[in-house]
Amino acid sequence: MDDFMAELLKLEKFSFGVGDRFARQARAQLRAFILAAQQGLDVIPVWNKSNREHVIVGSEPSGTRAAVEAAVKQLGWRKAYHVDADHIGLKTVDRFVPHSDFYTIDVADWIGKPADATAVEAFIRKHPELAGQISIPRIEWPFQTTAAEVRRIAGKYLLAVQEAGKIYRHIVEAKGGRKFITEVSMDETDQPQTPPELLIILAAIADEKIPIQTIAPKFTGRFNKGVDYVGDVAQFEKEFNEDLAVIAFAVKQYGLPETLKLSVHSGSDKFSIYAPMRRALARFGCGLHIKTAGTTWLEEVIGLAEADGDGLALAREIYAGAVEHAEELCAPYATVIDIDSQKLPSIVTVNGWSAAQFTAALRHDQKNPAYNRHLRQLIHVGYKIAAKMGERYLNALDKYEETVARNVTTNLYERHMKPLLLGLERVAPPEAAVRAPEATVSSL
Repeated sequence: MDDFMAELLKLEKFSFGVGDRFARQARAQLRAFILAAQQGLDVIPVWNKSNREHVIVGSEPSGTRAAVEAAVKQLGWRKAYHVDADHIGLKTVDRFVPHSDFYTIDVADWIGKPADATAVEAFIRKHPELAGQISIPRIEWPFQTTAAEVRRIAGKYLLAVQEAGKIYRHIVEAKGGRKFITEVSMDETDQPQTPPELLIILAAIADEKIPIQTIAPKFTGRFNKGVDYVGDVAQFEKEFNEDLAVIAFAVKQYGLPETLKLSVHSGSDKFSIYAPMRRALARFGCGLHIKTAGTTWLEEVIGLAEADGDGLALAREIYAGAVEHAEELCAPYATVIDIDSQKLPSIVTVNGWSAAQFTAALRHDQKNPAYNRHLRQLIHVGYKIAAKMGERYLNALDKYEETVARNVTTNLYERHMKPLLLGLERVAPPEAAVRAPEATVSSL
């Protein structure tokens, strides 16, 4: 292995990205991981929060770190944990450096921008193995690529990978030798990456000497915020398996870290694809990183509504504010929500709801006819309304902590961890599994 890959802060086999927008739910979230550990599932928490979320809420990365450390201490968590500077670029990363040990490098804005022609040609000369017939274990048929196709793919992604390299090296310098985990996000593009495209991306990442441990490719279908997957489940399963195969191949071919795994963004509530993902993970014996950030905020609102009284009143107020400011709230998330305004209940209607009616509409239970995915998505992007309430909202979370926390913990453990991962550690894959690394403590 190259020297640049040798000394890593290693990410464990299974990890869940969790979001705590108002820095009140770290303990409730960590209890879900403790429940998993008690059942023999070794899954590691990664608290993630983006610069956009910090700006909207008016928080600082130091607050995220402080909440995490307090929860770890109070609950006696002895395994690894991490804090992710989510969706960062060169302009936003610096404020996270003292507080994060996991960096999701987002280069979506660079995908499709033409790379320097000389750099593209140099890449093609360096990687003649990428043109021609390529056979990847566990992908049924070899795929055939031409130099022209490699040139086209490199032209689409090479500049983005080069930008990722700049950001990674900036973090290395800023961290001054302190170890961290690197993810590269390639999911916000027009089409899912094909196996040749993902392989070329990984070859380019290796050339940039980025020791990535997670990569977020684009999958088929829609990963809307806070609701189930929309798309062809069979096609997703095929792509997911192919991506796992390509990653295993690239690790050996290009000396990438053995801990490299897929990262699934907007992974919360995608219940219809958890079984296909689980089958694939068992087949390959590999790990997974999945981000479930926004689902915790929704459980806060559910907990407030369930508490009734002024908690329910506050939840109604959040919905009213979201309806009144829907255009503003939805604009930044336009590509990851699908809300039919005609299917949103009126503010007057919601103001007349009981606690049971409100929670039934918001809680993600597709068997319940009262569940409303349009309302759920709107509230998902409506956390700015709660942020504007300031101390009034935070005081309500403190007042109804028991009810809110129970919903947060139950949601993460029962609806996400159990169906996706529980029992996988006991499943023997048909071929030798990649051994999970030893646990490490969070390192700044």
